[in-house]
Amino acid sequence: MPAAQNHTPARELPTRRTGFQASGLGMALFSSAVFGLSGSFAKSLLETGWTPGAAVTARLTGAALILALPAAWALKGRWGQLKDNWLTIVLFGLIGVAACQLFYFNAVARLSVGVALLLEYLAPVIIVLWLWVASRRRPRVLTAGGTLLSLAGLVLVLDLTGAVKVDLVGVLWGMAAAVCLAIYFFITAKENDTLPPIVLASGGLMVGAAVMWLAAATGLLPMAFGTADTALGPWTVPWWVSLAGLVVLATVLAYVSGVMAARALGSKVASFVSLTEVLFAVVWAWLLLGELPGAIQLVGGLLIVGGVILVRLDELRLSAAAAFNDGGRGTQVPASPLDHANDVEPVP
Repeated sequence: MPAAQNHTPARELPTRRTGFQASGLGMALFSSAVFGLSGSFAKSLLETGWTPGAAVTARLTGAALILALPAAWALKGRWGQLKDNWLTIVLFGLIGVAACQLFYFNAVARLSVGVALLLEYLAPVIIVLWLWVASRRRPRVLTAGGTLLSLAGLVLVLDLTGAVKVDLVGVLWGMAAAVCLAIYFFITAKENDTLPPIVLASGGLMVGAAVMWLAAATGLLPMAFGTADTALGPWTVPWWVSLAGLVVLATVLAYVSGVMAARALGSKVASFVSLTEVLFAVVWAWLLLGELPGAIQLVGGLLIVGGVILVRLDELRLSAAAAFNDGGRGTQVPASPLDHANDVEPVP
């Protein structure tokens, strides 16, 4: 009967959407886990004389070269997509890859690593505030609560105790990195973008690497490399092992899975899940560098997860309400009602 035929797609669509988002959540956690490895691999190189700029540049350059062939294969027969999405690729590479890391390292030069990282991870708050202004709708209670809970947990995980030197210029660099990170999530969450994730990641890394080399050539970024063995946990390994881990695991797999996760979850949810990167980084540092996490960091990790759960519950609750109010008409349920990244246009 016609009524039954119209009713079935309406019931199946939310199920497919929920399954898609569930896989996206797992992908986001995987991305955070491998991104969290970057600190341990990079520190093992820095301890042998590498400069931060050299480590970042080698990371982006190596990853761009690795992804070049798979990206070319993904574009086989549809090279016109590069022309249609060149601005997205340039913005992703310039802002989300190169500028974000460059600003973060400038902040680290003037602030403690913990303060600089905390400032960068204000990106979720920036996203919430931006969507509040753009949509002219206040964030709901669970979203606001998840924001505060996640940031409180982040403070505990970073264990910002004792006297902290605050440098105004360093704070501005850290805030600039946070803005770049927020833009990164918006760029990667464009569901109507037909560009394959691996192409976006490869193109962005190429642009990012080019910008880093340019910054080094102009003297803005000191460069020093080394070939001494590095220490990872109980093992002493050649320098290229640490570099390979930094490039393949913490960059290639991390960026590709991160783009896929952001498209499945939306910018706001993906940004909150990315907060778990700090927790993963602490665990990897414990395993590979012998830095044991304290009890306060474990409590902070629980608060971060709690904040993510609150945001997730808010999303699922609104999705269920939208499906109920649809009345079985089969209307498309938004991918992430919490972020409205695809719904919000510049307010006239």
